[in-house]
Amino acid sequence: MSSIVSRASSPSVQGRSSGPLRGMCEVLAHRRVGAYHSLTFVAPEMAERAEPGQFISIAVDGAGTLLRRPFSIFSVSQHGPWAGTVEVVFDIVGPGTKWLAERTKHDVVDVVGPLGKPFPIPVQPVSCLLVGGGYGAAPLLYLASVLQQRGFRTDIVMGAKSQDRIFNAIEAKRLSATAQFTTEDGTLGTQGRVTDVMDRVIENARTGVIYGCGPMPMLAAVSHVARRHRIPCQVAVEEGMACGVGVCWTCVVPYAKKEGVANLRACIDGPVFNGSRIDWDRLGLGEHDLTTPSNDAAAESGA
Repeated sequence: MSSIVSRASSPSVQGRSSGPLRGMCEVLAHRRVGAYHSLTFVAPEMAERAEPGQFISIAVDGAGTLLRRPFSIFSVSQHGPWAGTVEVVFDIVGPGTKWLAERTKHDVVDVVGPLGKPFPIPVQPVSCLLVGGGYGAAPLLYLASVLQQRGFRTDIVMGAKSQDRIFNAIEAKRLSATAQFTTEDGTLGTQGRVTDVMDRVIENARTGVIYGCGPMPMLAAVSHVARRHRIPCQVAVEEGMACGVGVCWTCVVPYAKKEGVANLRACIDGPVFNGSRIDWDRLGLGEHDLTTPSNDAAAESGA
């Protein structure tokens, strides 16, 4: 197993680089998880520094590719036989992800990470509700494992078009006090959207904070529910990212600040944001505009 890692250009903190790493990382495993693909990379330093909510950026056509693709981190392993690995989950939605799905064990891929800001962990004991759409639920399972280790009650709601698009339901049940599933066609759990069951879960679990990851319409709907219940809400947004390091400004999110609405870059200011401060109206996702199905994972932009 190999991982040739160098430090990307970044400021240093007390003499130690605080920026992302770039590595030519060996593929340790390629497997199917339901309808999706999973790739595990040998990346010890990235695994050591990664936190739930962060992502890696992959040169999908090999080293030197101009436009990379962002992938949320599903899991990391720092101990055991797979120590020093980073795993991502994705769907084939275009030529980029098709190329990635063709990678096999021992292939070497150009990876940069970990990138972005992670989910904040509560400082006080609180009940946490995690809401995911499609394979957007993958980083939430990473978060759930951390919350479980720290003694937080965790409830999970997952939604997708159909049962085969629900990501890793068995793992969701293992990592939560309760797990609810919604599908648009009714093949698993409640027929409908994730927001159709959130009120009941919030009431029963006495939820104190909500985390979301998935397509933007779903995140907008989840944020509106959280606002109605006056519950803090942190969401990991899905925006197209060409560079992943804040240079290209293709992933801006309108975000409310004291001085007005600012355009923040999802790659370095996020991808995790306070859902109540995202200007969903400017994104065409105001509460009265949510006519798009809210629980099907969106395709990666440009993939």
